[in-house]
Amino acid sequence: MPGLKHSAHVGYLFTDRPLRERIRAAADHGFGAVEHPAPYSVDAQEMAYWLKEAGIVYTQFGLHAGDVQLGEKGIAIFPERREEFRSSVGAGLDYAEAIGVRMVHVMAGVLPRSHRSRHHSDCYLENLAYAARQAETRGMTILIEAMSAGAVPNYFIETPDRAAEAAAETGYANVKLLFDVFHTASTGLDVGEQIRKHAARIAHVHIADYPNRHEPGSETLDFKAIYDTLWDIGYRGWLGCEYVPAGRTEEGLGWLNGMTTA
Repeated sequence: MPGLKHSAHVGYLFTDRPLRERIRAAADHGFGAVEHPAPYSVDAQEMAYWLKEAGIVYTQFGLHAGDVQLGEKGIAIFPERREEFRSSVGAGLDYAEAIGVRMVHVMAGVLPRSHRSRHHSDCYLENLAYAARQAETRGMTILIEAMSAGAVPNYFIETPDRAAEAAAETGYANVKLLFDVFHTASTGLDVGEQIRKHAARIAHVHIADYPNRHEPGSETLDFKAIYDTLWDIGYRGWLGCEYVPAGRTEEGLGWLNGMTTA
């Protein structure tokens, strides 16, 4: 298979140990990078030291996304939280610079369709454009990810098409897609077709099999075809391993044996 690189999502992998040890474990098991959506509980300088200690890089993370205990997954669509969002942009980009990250994910938010209005769409685009302007001055990329209704009910951006539309509507070239293989399959879309359709916008990729989100190659998706398609469109970025291990993470890493990492 093509030599694509793998990033361990340590919100899913090696979770039987503290975060610092997850990062070390990822490096010890051959991953070249790690990612986690919310690293802020660790001081940025401390995180930078952990990464250097493990000899690994951090690919991407998200802006502050609200209260996880309340089921919040982003605040960018809410007009009444505009100032909170804008404060999160500066804090997120500062943290990213401190640990060497070049891509920051803006999560939209969860809201039932019956409660949505044009104000939410307008606020989302304004906030994306604001984040893009701030990121552009630092040479950074803003990511948008579509999340399927089955996995994240009522998430504001459900398909790659909608994510790509939003990115284009901002008018900023540094707004790109975080393309998630599992969410795309969950929406009933053809993964390969969607990769080819959105090739120019894809800046990061998440992988997991479908339907149970376990190790790649353990369920229904053809990962050889997916890898070949990514290679064919010229994608040379990281593949974020955002899957739920069927057992202990280490016991399920055999799928990596057939992949050439870099």
